[in-house]
Amino acid sequence: MMTLASARIDPADQRLAKPGAQNAALRDYDAVRRAIAFISEKWRSQPSIEAVAEAASVTPDELHHLFRRWAGLTPKAFMQALTLDHAKNLLRDSASVLDAALDSGLSGPGRLHDLFVTHESMSPGEWKAGGQGLPLSYGFHPSPFGTAVVIATSRGLAGLAFADPGEEQAALADMQRRWPRATYTQDQTGTAALAQRIFETKRWQQNQPLRVVLIGTDFEVRVWETLLKIPMGRATTYSNIASKIGNDKASRAVGTAVGKNPISFVVPCHRVLGKSGALTGYHWGITRKQAMLGWEAGRVN
Repeated sequence: MMTLASARIDPADQRLAKPGAQNAALRDYDAVRRAIAFISEKWRSQPSIEAVAEAASVTPDELHHLFRRWAGLTPKAFMQALTLDHAKNLLRDSASVLDAALDSGLSGPGRLHDLFVTHESMSPGEWKAGGQGLPLSYGFHPSPFGTAVVIATSRGLAGLAFADPGEEQAALADMQRRWPRATYTQDQTGTAALAQRIFETKRWQQNQPLRVVLIGTDFEVRVWETLLKIPMGRATTYSNIASKIGNDKASRAVGTAVGKNPISFVVPCHRVLGKSGALTGYHWGITRKQAMLGWEAGRVN
């Protein structure tokens, strides 16, 4: 059975926290607030975690745990996100990789390269070129939902599409239109290992996550990353995703981004429903969407 990934809290069921707990929560919030303010102001100088902790009047270990609990990521990851966002804007405005690195407070292109590869699975140059010349391999493999078109880079899974018999080439062409400047090579053997990781549940291991490469606009990637947080056997709505990315009025834009998701099933856009709970559209067909939801429900139950 599917359930929406949301919950309501009845005010009648709420209980007031003890004053001591309230005071501790306020102290924790104040420490995190000061840490965020310090990083937001000083990120270009790439301050040490010790410096951030001192500004927040806590120890580095306390800062690490508090920040993760309140912000959902580490102080270092928050600073990297600010750095990466600034570098992207510079590259988008035609800055060189060297200038983008130095203006972002990094010692050189090497550190910017490492940051991009870690978070974007591509180099700054590849990101700036929009995938131009990016080598992509592809293969056709059987799956529970028809023929799977698997597309990969050397760093992980970049695309997953589905086709009915005789429509394999059309599905591949659909995916190629998403990255028209990339270079494509068929590699049945290389992509077979990815197909096995995706569809053979015995290969699903939490300590060995599947590496995916999300190639899209900043907004699209934010939506797709939110999709990855929907648990198997559950579903959510476009408006709920819009709320989670901080823009309650962006439901229509979220729907467009969900429809452009290049890694079907793995990035579970099939778990998104209309506001009324209706299945709504799915790029690879409503029947396939129903099959995916049923297949997952069977494994959860």
